[in-house]
Amino acid sequence: MSKSFQDKIVLITGGGSGIGRATALKMASMGASISLCDINVPNLEAVASQCCTPTHAQQVDVGCTAEVQSFVDTTLASIPLEETTDAYWDKLVNTNLKGCFLVTRAVLPHLQRGAAIVNVSSISGMRGSAMQSVYCTTKFGLIGMTKSLALELGPRGIRVNCVAPGYIDTPSNAGIVKGGEFVERMRMGNALERLGTPDEVADVVAVLFGEESRILSTLSPVTYPKSHHSQVLRLIEGGSSSFQRQMRAITCDRRHRPA
Repeated sequence: MSKSFQDKIVLITGGGSGIGRATALKMASMGASISLCDINVPNLEAVASQCCTPTHAQQVDVGCTAEVQSFVDTTLASIPLEETTDAYWDKLVNTNLKGCFLVTRAVLPHLQRGAAIVNVSSISGMRGSAMQSVYCTTKFGLIGMTKSLALELGPRGIRVNCVAPGYIDTPSNAGIVKGGEFVERMRMGNALERLGTPDEVADVVAVLFGEESRILSTLSPVTYPKSHHSQVLRLIEGGSSSFQRQMRAITCDRRHRPA
């Protein structure tokens, strides 16, 4: 059969049964990547497993604006790099990276010694994810910006830190909108076997803004998924050279400590 829809993405609502199911299977056989939504998760997953091309499946109530928007956003975020448009690249880079740059540049002339900046990146800024090259690029970039600004602004007494949340229970989180087993998969993926909350992230941000953290800069507190628990030492992901200097100083102190 002709692969006339190769390199195209077809978004199908009601894809769990009937005409939607038949259309999904037909379009997949013609080479299209498929993005399916339905309210019936078991049916949806069954259809997705039968498609012979890359397939995204998401539980969606098409009568809910937020769920529909999340479905579209998640579909776009799952596009292979070679199929990513300039417009999508610009949208994510402008929102996640350029926006931070513009705000930071605007406030810098008004910040005094003792001020603090806290950026919000993501665990996707510390590990790659297939089909999310653009998103990960922006989040990696935000951590790089944080580290560089911390060194640049440190002599002025301005601290710059970053938080990199993992799986957090927010309305815009695609996994939350999918519901059911998707949420359970995310929950079990966290080391604490539960989703974080926005309030818990805010607590960390507040600490980094506070006077108690006046010595901390280039710190990246992270909520790590289980598969990355071995990287727990990166919870103090400061500039590696400064950390090494601290370690040498500690070693020196111990070596020369009076008996």
